[in-house]
Amino acid sequence: MLKIILHAPNQIAPFCEPARELRIQNSPLWLHQRNLLAPYVTRELELKPGDRMQPVREPAIVYRDNLFFDEFYIKAFMDEALKRKRAVRAAFRTDDPAFREHALPLSTSYTPAGSVYLADLWYYPNGPVADADPLVIDMQAREIGYYHVPTYMADQSGDLVFQVPLRSMLAIDSWVHVFVADTVFGQFGRGARFEKRLNEDWAFKLKIISKAVYEGRQLLECSELVQVGKNCVIDPHAVIHGPTIIGDNVTINAGAVIENCIIGNNVNISQDVQLMLSVVGDGAFLPFRSALFMTTVMENSMIAQNTCLQMCVVGRNTFIGAGSTFTDYNLIPAPLRARDGNGKLGPSNRPVIGSCVGHNCRIGSGMIVYPARTIESDVVLVATKDRRVIDHDVHFEDSDHHRLKLAHLHQIPYHRHLKAEVESW
Repeated sequence: MLKIILHAPNQIAPFCEPARELRIQNSPLWLHQRNLLAPYVTRELELKPGDRMQPVREPAIVYRDNLFFDEFYIKAFMDEALKRKRAVRAAFRTDDPAFREHALPLSTSYTPAGSVYLADLWYYPNGPVADADPLVIDMQAREIGYYHVPTYMADQSGDLVFQVPLRSMLAIDSWVHVFVADTVFGQFGRGARFEKRLNEDWAFKLKIISKAVYEGRQLLECSELVQVGKNCVIDPHAVIHGPTIIGDNVTINAGAVIENCIIGNNVNISQDVQLMLSVVGDGAFLPFRSALFMTTVMENSMIAQNTCLQMCVVGRNTFIGAGSTFTDYNLIPAPLRARDGNGKLGPSNRPVIGSCVGHNCRIGSGMIVYPARTIESDVVLVATKDRRVIDHDVHFEDSDHHRLKLAHLHQIPYHRHLKAEVESW
């Protein structure tokens, strides 16, 4: 079967690069897509904007490269598509709670068609044709609570919930969708599938219990739920609860607490670090007492000591200074807005959300960042008495390195075209 990849040209703010290059579940999105579709395809073809496709007379999967999907969605989609034996296009019902609550807000990729929204994923049994029938795959959403808001803090008090799908697919048009893919559809989804299997498969439940008894561990700490890679050094006083995946060459020191996380390769986690429902990329460094809650940290970044990030996304090669706090909740319950696929502010549909830091940023110590704010790639923020609170989006033009005598020492790989223009002028 042929795989045809359509490029999504829009860059995702504040990363300054297209979605396909961003890491989802600690893997580049393009690689994640390739691995999941590998069982179905034998060759591939990439089409950039403006390219013309030659006639194809063989079965083909066509998709836009900003799509995140998991193996459970793809299997359901391909099984139904092959059964129908005609051209189909992925679609979502407007009343699908996971799509309505998490995928549709801030997105620019879906095409409304009556009672459904069409996504950029097609199957053609005899090559691409003009028309394709909508194929709705139920994402099997489950309502799972994650916060309880006291009555004195919000007009909508009580449990805040995610609509967690057992089968996931969404377009990455905003940094918020990276958070959704990693946390809601990723970590929460993995936990929901585990609980479902535990409740329905008695043999699986017996296997988990037997392994925990044999190893002398609590149920959530046994090796069936905590997968550890090669050459890892884990202090016996660290607490690790599954489902958790730990890569190779990882060091975890005493007092660390890790619950339902993905930890990449070559990660260093120091004493008393707290990680919950988070994704930590390859080569990251978390010094003592740093804390991540529902947060994504991409590869080779450092979150310094006593820093707390909640519901945030941090790009690669970024440093965040000690004692910084990224808030996730408005004290006055005003709606939180975020950047959509066109770079415009729109309702995030999230009562609680953190902030996003791009690639190759340097953030000084003691900063306080308000909810839903973004800091663009290559930005340097120096903590001063006049600037400790980030209450607006920070663009590359606002970077402090522009005012420093040694500005040339700061590399700007995501804005190198601007440097080239200055040098040529």
